[in-house]
Amino acid sequence: MDRILQTLFPAQIDNHFPGKRLALWVFYALTAMTLWRSQHHIFAPDGGAQSIATIPLDTYNDGGAMTVVGVFALWGLAQLAMGFVMLLACIRYKALIPLLWLFIVFEYAGRYAVLSYKPIETLSTAPGANANIIFPFVALAMLGLSLWPPRRSSVPEA
Repeated sequence: MDRILQTLFPAQIDNHFPGKRLALWVFYALTAMTLWRSQHHIFAPDGGAQSIATIPLDTYNDGGAMTVVGVFALWGLAQLAMGFVMLLACIRYKALIPLLWLFIVFEYAGRYAVLSYKPIETLSTAPGANANIIFPFVALAMLGLSLWPPRRSSVPEA
């Protein structure tokens, strides 16, 4: 347990990734996806609310539709901030990736929990809705892999 806590909260935050490489490569892909989604929520005219999430904005009054679009843009800004932290970890501070995987587990599981008691009206299932059910488990697996040290070479160093 002590090793897990030391991996999650390293005394030295350097560019050494302590876990299995698969967790690192999936983290790279998630970082790219997070940055792409953030800009879409910020800059798309509807913030992706209707065009992606299928929220029926055209049935809302102008103020209601603008509010939903504004909330999506704010969500995009939060994603952009998290995406930049993730990108910084990818480039310079890989020791933080296990802790970031823990945050990602919390965030995706939290989305599911919140939406289960505060559902959003949509016309059909948004593409991300199915992923949001599965991704907390994927992120939990990646957290486990990021905490699992790679095999050490059996060849002694010279």
